[in-house]
Amino acid sequence: MKTTLNVFLFLWLTSISFAQSKIDKTLKKLNEASVDYIHADSLKNASNAVLLDARERSEYEVSHLKNAIWVGYDTFELDSIVQKIKNKNSEIVVYCSIGVRSEDIGEKLQQAGYTKVKNLYGGIFEWKNRGNPVFDSSGNETEQVHAFNKQWGKLLKNGQKVYGP
Repeated sequence: MKTTLNVFLFLWLTSISFAQSKIDKTLKKLNEASVDYIHADSLKNASNAVLLDARERSEYEVSHLKNAIWVGYDTFELDSIVQKIKNKNSEIVVYCSIGVRSEDIGEKLQQAGYTKVKNLYGGIFEWKNRGNPVFDSSGNETEQVHAFNKQWGKLLKNGQKVYGP
């Protein structure tokens, strides 16, 4: 029994490490690191942060971080954020699937004068890979995570992958 548990633990940690290294490589390739990163473990302790979800509405409805505000990516409107977050010194954490789209939105927020913008490193995938909860459109905890597409879905190692609208 103990051996089986150790093997399972080893395989689980290996799969998370593999996903992490793939996320690392992908972010280094696609991002400029123009928005400072915050890691999942640090975000759990950032109780005052305003969470902004930069994925498409269908992704957000499958699951999102608790109390996150959907802002979208293709439909992002800076004016709506300025209306909702008047204090430009508010702690803001933007996330998407792994952190690529959220960097773009974070840059727009910085250009608008927001001073404490962070990008969730590895996005909702890394958040869920680390065993953290996500919530559906009714506010219930769920195991489902929109995996965007089959290619990106390979980076999600924990939870139930959902594709399509």
